[in-house]
Formats: sequence, structure tokens, C-alpha cells
Amino acid sequence: MEADSRSQAAKLDDDDAIAGLMAGDAGLTELFVRQHIGWMLAVASRVVRDVHHAEDAVQNAFSKVFKNIGSFNRQSALKTWMHRIVVNECLMLMRKVERAETVPIDDLLPVFDGNGCRIEDAWAIMETPESLILKSDIRERVSEKIDLLPDNYRIILVLRDIEELTTQEVAELLDISEANVKVRLHRARAALKRLLEPLVRGQGI
Repeated sequence: MEADSRSQAAKLDDDDAIAGLMAGDAGLTELFVRQHIGWMLAVASRVVRDVHHAEDAVQNAFSKVFKNIGSFNRQSALKTWMHRIVVNECLMLMRKVERAETVPIDDLLPVFDGNGCRIEDAWAIMETPESLILKSDIRERVSEKIDLLPDNYRIILVLRDIEELTTQEVAELLDISEANVKVRLHRARAALKRLLEPLVRGQGI
């Protein structure tokens, strides 16, 4: 009965969650998992692009959270700490699974002629950002284009522009320099912009 009543209660705040996990409270632990599993799976799916790998990463992340909750220093929100754990588990998993790049990034970047002018298709009807946002399938179509980027560029774009990690945080997670993160992010954004241009032109993608 106690666990049932908790499941109907408001969401756990950080203090209650930490206390419950450290005490090994089964009811609070179940409520904690229900409260966080949705966004954790969403994050993992964006990073690894595979539902089964995403589930594995989240399971591993929960294990890390339960194991290390006592060392959580409260310098950030609990969700922020958990977000970093999820992302790190995704990256660790991807390092174990060989992933072939779909295309070289250079093939996706804008093309310029000998005079330095960009070569591009003729523009059709110009769609506004507002009109694109109103389309129910826009997010899915953008996600499809992001998935065409090579992983070493796609991951940085996802972590910086979707998960909103800082350049320093991304560099630490990937064990590369901040300068490298900035270069890859610039190239990833340029490639994605080119991939999305037919949609902006009203040509569809």
C-alpha cells in the first residue's frame, strides 16, 4: 500500500530521491525509475540511434546512479548529474560497437566554384521557420538528416545543440580538445544546413 500511494504522489524532489536511494527504499526507487526513464531513453536514443543500445545504456546508467548516489556532491541538479552519466554510458557503448560512417563529412558540406561562390540549386517557394515548425513531421525529418552525419560529427552536434552540453563538457566526454569540438561542430552544422535546404526551399526532403 505504501508503494502504491507513493506512485500516485507528486514527483520526487532531489532530496527525497537521494535519501530513498541511499536507504534502499524499494518503493521510492521504483518511483524514481518511472520518473526518469522516459527522458533518459530519449537522450540515449538520440546519441546511439538504436533502441536496443539505448535501453542497454539507460540500464547501465541507472546502475551507475544507484551505485554512486552516495558520492553525488549536489553541485548541480540531480538530473544534470544523471544526464552526464547517460551520455557517458552511450559513448562507452558506442566505442564497443563498430559503426560505419554513412558518408564522409566533406560530401555533405557546401560546394563552391572557382570564384568562391557557392554552387546551389535554384530556390523554389521559400518556407519560413514558423511554417516548418507547424508541420507535425518536421522533427522526425530533421532527425533523419542528422543521422546521415558521420558519428564523430553527429555526436558532437547532438551533445551541443540538442542536449545543450558546453564545449568543455563535450571535450571531456569525448577526450578531445575544445578546439576540435568547435571545428567538428561547425562542419556538422554546415553539413546539416545543406541537407535541410530542400525543406526550407519548399522542395521537401
